[in-house]
Amino acid sequence: MLDKRRSRRREDRPQRFKRGVYLLPSMFTVANLFCGYGCVVYATQQDFDTAAVLIGIAMILDTLDGFVARLTKSTSAFGVQLDSLADVVSFGLAPAILAFTWGLWPLKRLGWAAGFIYVTAAAMRLARFNIQTATATDKRYFVGMPSPAAAGVIASTVYLFPDGPQDQQMALAALAMVVVPALLMVSTIRFRSVKAIDVGWQRSYFALFLIAVGLALIASHPRIALVALAYTYTVAALLMWLYTRMRRRPGEGHTGEVAPGADIYVLPKTASGDAPPKDSLG
Repeated sequence: MLDKRRSRRREDRPQRFKRGVYLLPSMFTVANLFCGYGCVVYATQQDFDTAAVLIGIAMILDTLDGFVARLTKSTSAFGVQLDSLADVVSFGLAPAILAFTWGLWPLKRLGWAAGFIYVTAAAMRLARFNIQTATATDKRYFVGMPSPAAAGVIASTVYLFPDGPQDQQMALAALAMVVVPALLMVSTIRFRSVKAIDVGWQRSYFALFLIAVGLALIASHPRIALVALAYTYTVAALLMWLYTRMRRRPGEGHTGEVAPGADIYVLPKTASGDAPPKDSLG
């Protein structure tokens, strides 16, 4: 009897381990969700430094859950949906509330309306990402600004200026910090995926040295360095979009895909010769 029980326990161990592996990415996702919730709590308590840092931690956890899922081959439909819902909170709702309590409150209705636009844009961006992930042909680019990057613009700005604007004129200037990322999220401007950038790991150690320099700058001047990273990523995508539009010739890019930097979809033709309805693009 004892031998049978021991053999059963040994047989159950691989199944338990496999279940634990599948739960591991979701644990990072729940931690991401917790950071978003914590950001809302601290923002309502006027602790903007901590709230901004929590968004930064949520960005790291959002990267880790996907990495762990791919590493352990434990990607699941449940994990994908949970990740999207967590991102709506951490990179949609939390940054909007943080921005309003930090500096948009003097604008009253205009301030919370801008926050609502941002939340809606983040939700639409994540929904579109889920639809396009299965059909995307170029993994190097995101169509529209990624919601973590948009949240990073708000969080880094708040982290640099924790006191926030105290009058209506300064609040109007801070309004662009929320509205511009919202518009970029629902746009079709292509943003480079950081994970797909070829930094030449196999050819040189110079990229590793640059990362060390970046970490040193963040450690020594975190507020300035994080703002520089967030805004450089945004401005670089806009400059690439402008450059691509300026050098594009008439008749190019009609392939049914979004060319890098393009701001509109080019509709492919169906078998009947007509373009499909716009709704089919998600």
